[in-house]
Amino acid sequence: MRVRRAGWALFLVAFFLFALIALLPLRLALGWFGFGDRGLTARAATGTVWLGALQEAQVGPVPLGDVTARLNILPLFLGRARLTLAGADEATGLEGAVTVSRHSFGFDDVSARFRAGAMFSPLSMLDFDDVSAGFTSGRCTRGEGTVRATVSGQVAGISLASGLAGQARCAGEALLLPLVSQSGMERLNIRLFGDGRYRLELLVRPGDEAVRGRLIGAGFRPAGQGYGMQVDGAF
Repeated sequence: MRVRRAGWALFLVAFFLFALIALLPLRLALGWFGFGDRGLTARAATGTVWLGALQEAQVGPVPLGDVTARLNILPLFLGRARLTLAGADEATGLEGAVTVSRHSFGFDDVSARFRAGAMFSPLSMLDFDDVSAGFTSGRCTRGEGTVRATVSGQVAGISLASGLAGQARCAGEALLLPLVSQSGMERLNIRLFGDGRYRLELLVRPGDEAVRGRLIGAGFRPAGQGYGMQVDGAF
């Protein structure tokens, strides 16, 4: 009889905790579980963690638009908070999840189309296809998925209308997005660091002397068999 009563007591405590978490307002959860510290912000957060919404959400400077958000309860028992996101805007098609814990964070199975903005000029759009990445103690521990970039205009007179593409992976402590054009003559390496820093390395192998002159005039410098430009910044 005592064993049965103890079992019921544990069940009631677990049920109470589950209900308490499920009814937690989403705006409080973003701060309590550390999503805001990892760069996920919004103009407004409504509803509960069971089913809420973020208005004008963004990760760092990258806009996500309006999204629905749901906290997965089971990962909490493993010391992780996982927030599943789905975009309301069909233009972005956002689907995926963000996970944080005491010493790590990352995103899982993200498919979306992001506006790159002036920070990543001359890129105009970044397309993620089932991209996942994780950082532990500031160091990249996993990275996978396909990334495509759309370039607006020309780079030193070189048209990249067909864009660039590559597979995400870890490189040292950073998440590396190694993007290559269809011709293979242009390469863009985007490195994202766990502390919010980023590095863009654009490498071009020109085919004639006139292009070399335009590249130097645009700020490129000799690098290996071509010309390169590096931009460092932080979110």
